[in-house]
Amino acid sequence: MILITGGMGFIGLHTARSLIDMGEQVVLTQYRVAREPGFIQPEIGKNAFVEQLDVADGEALLALGAKYKVDGLIHLATPGLGALDAAGDFRMNMSSLLNVLEAARTWEVKRLGIASSVTVYSGVQNGPFTEDMPLRTTPANAVEAYKKAYEVLATHYAQRAGLDVVLLRIAGIWGPLYHSMANVPSRLVHAAVKGVEPELRGDLYEGDAQDYCYVKDCGRGIALLQTAERLNHLTYNIGAGRATTNKELAEAIRRHIPNASLPMKPGVTLDRHNPYMDLTRIKQDVGYEPVYGLDAAVSDYIAWLKENPE
Repeated sequence: MILITGGMGFIGLHTARSLIDMGEQVVLTQYRVAREPGFIQPEIGKNAFVEQLDVADGEALLALGAKYKVDGLIHLATPGLGALDAAGDFRMNMSSLLNVLEAARTWEVKRLGIASSVTVYSGVQNGPFTEDMPLRTTPANAVEAYKKAYEVLATHYAQRAGLDVVLLRIAGIWGPLYHSMANVPSRLVHAAVKGVEPELRGDLYEGDAQDYCYVKDCGRGIALLQTAERLNHLTYNIGAGRATTNKELAEAIRRHIPNASLPMKPGVTLDRHNPYMDLTRIKQDVGYEPVYGLDAAVSDYIAWLKENPE
């Protein structure tokens, strides 16, 4: 039984689906958003159990250990971007992390997975990004700050408490159930399906690129790391293993929706070489390979949105 904080969220639901497919049962926590997509709904009450939880409430989290025999824990829950002021953001992130660490220790789980992010590589100019490369200590945003803090503090706590912890450096994730529209692929696909121009946060340049990973691949990567009998490393990248340019995204979308209006300017503004995460570790240790290439991912996402308008 693996408990996933934020389990009813975007990445959590796809991780749950992968774990169930591997024969696991899951407890999925939700804070406010309640949703049961078709790919998980038949499992509710059988292999997936939903609990409302504020992860900052340590007593409520520990109480779930009395209700379920939890032997694995994945911490995906996070405050919404810009939802809290500086003090509130700090309090929520740090108290939630401590509560999860304490729950893992109290329940004596086999492994605790902690969600980190490709954002920790901000400031690194030359990729591919490897898990052992030096990282800057001055963050440019909240995600970079808290994910780096999570990695350091969770590692230290695990060393003192004897926990098996794995740090999950997750790429830019897109696909079904992604609601925030914070990344480019989701905005472009949503707009194309609706037949409108995308709402962009500034100009989009054809040559700008990032490591964009389809959410179904991400969920499977997390599940593989969580259930592996043994891991050789503390930290793992989970991504597509390639940089995808905005132009490539637009071309893939137009192969399925030829008249999609996806305005872009020529050129590059992000001065980074090979801005993607190296997947050597996760491939060697658990056999992870992205299944969804760009065209397959776009096709799957378009089909999902047509059947499940968001």
